[in-house]
Amino acid sequence: MTLPARRGGGLPARGRGPWGLWDPFSELENLWGEMGRLFERGAVPAGERPWMPLAEEVETESEYLVRAELPGVPRENVDVEVDDNELRIHGKLEEEQRGRVLSRRTGEFAYRTTLPGGIDSDHVEADLSEGILTVHIPKAAPAKRHRIEIGGGGKKE
Repeated sequence: MTLPARRGGGLPARGRGPWGLWDPFSELENLWGEMGRLFERGAVPAGERPWMPLAEEVETESEYLVRAELPGVPRENVDVEVDDNELRIHGKLEEEQRGRVLSRRTGEFAYRTTLPGGIDSDHVEADLSEGILTVHIPKAAPAKRHRIEIGGGGKKE
């Protein structure tokens, strides 16, 4: 028995896969790509929406450490805020004289993360050096066990 020769360079047609004419994974891949492009465009023009700096988060025994890449951003243009367990970094990188091709990000930026545990917000420290913002967020001291005296049941006034 002879099998017919395959034509078309050996590559399956779009939407085709090992199941024949329709490949559900190909369709999902196409849908995922379209969703990504939709979110990239968003409702705000690309030049007007804030960009998010690259950042890393590290947890040690005593603190949370967040490092964000902010090359060329002066420290007076950066705001760092802590609210409950949320860290917010935002600011603006002013556009200088523009050349033919813009090869770096400018405009407003924003980064937000929720920290997993209790923090000591009174002792948060931030440093911007060589384009890297480093934020040290100490963990809150764990509650210590102590004995509670039991009163006699009378009302205090």
